[in-house]
Amino acid sequence: MTTLTLDRINKFYGTLHILKDIDLKIGQGEFISLLGPSGCGKTTTLRCIAGFESISDGRIRFGERDMTNVLPEHRDLGMVFQSYALFPHMTVAENLSFGLEVRKVPAAERASRITRVLEMVKLGDFSRRYPRELSGGQQQRVALARALVIEPQVLLLDEPLANLDASLRDDMRFFIRDLQQRVGITTVYVTHDQSEAMVMSDRIVVMNRGVIEQCGAPRDIYERPASLMVADFIGQSNTIPGQIRGRSEAGYLVDTADGPLHAAGTEGLSGEVRVMIRPENIDMASGENTLTGRVTKSIYQGEDCLLMVELPSGAGVTTSVSADFSLSAGDPVTLGFPARKSWVIAA
Repeated sequence: MTTLTLDRINKFYGTLHILKDIDLKIGQGEFISLLGPSGCGKTTTLRCIAGFESISDGRIRFGERDMTNVLPEHRDLGMVFQSYALFPHMTVAENLSFGLEVRKVPAAERASRITRVLEMVKLGDFSRRYPRELSGGQQQRVALARALVIEPQVLLLDEPLANLDASLRDDMRFFIRDLQQRVGITTVYVTHDQSEAMVMSDRIVVMNRGVIEQCGAPRDIYERPASLMVADFIGQSNTIPGQIRGRSEAGYLVDTADGPLHAAGTEGLSGEVRVMIRPENIDMASGENTLTGRVTKSIYQGEDCLLMVELPSGAGVTTSVSADFSLSAGDPVTLGFPARKSWVIAA
């Protein structure tokens, strides 16, 4: 296994600047997700790591080895595609054997590796089946096994769960993460599904318009987003515009059209900002911060209700409260949230 370094990667298609100074170091055995909306550059980044796309500027290194101009077949990596890309005319064992034969691995070692990896992905009894005889989840596990059987330094996965139904996708998230941890392989995973990234990753790289907006642990990305784009893209968020008046015990005192708010935030902010609060951190009790308004919509969800509230300024907030609260559109409401559960973001 190895580290993976992207050193100021740029990619142009003609005059179109697709990737802009991508700087990223991935530790040995680390699971990194590239997350972002369509067209943000995440798949292009993965293809540059694989060597399927040449980069316009920068360097790519596996450990200390410069891989920038190395052909894909010599980069010692495994790749899992969204479409599985299994050979339909080959059995499971033959699909796994193909990459080993190309690498001229002796027959006895090929058989040993195939047996070991199929057991690892819980398909030990499926070696003689063809892809058409497998379910979607089983085909995905074969694709994983094929990538792992060559014992690569780096594993790349390009939205591998997109074609699975919701319940199977949930199961496969945990399966892939558990397998990656047992094998200890350095992994880069491309997805547009934020819940996948949150569940599976050591760190998440949020990309937007060819740049890295933020890189951090899932909790950091969710609770302390670096930009409005990250706050809006990861989960649900309420953002209230305001202006920093000064410091407070929590971090900042922010003047808003609906009253002063105390909120945490990074050092050095000033001027126009947004105070972000996640819906689950707003409740019906008073706290360090209170907001008054009127319910515009109440949506029953079983154990809780989703409340949409309009503040006097016209701004709207959403919160999740116990279903025991009987509230309807037009009812006045007072909401509260702790300063430590809010976050100030530059506007």
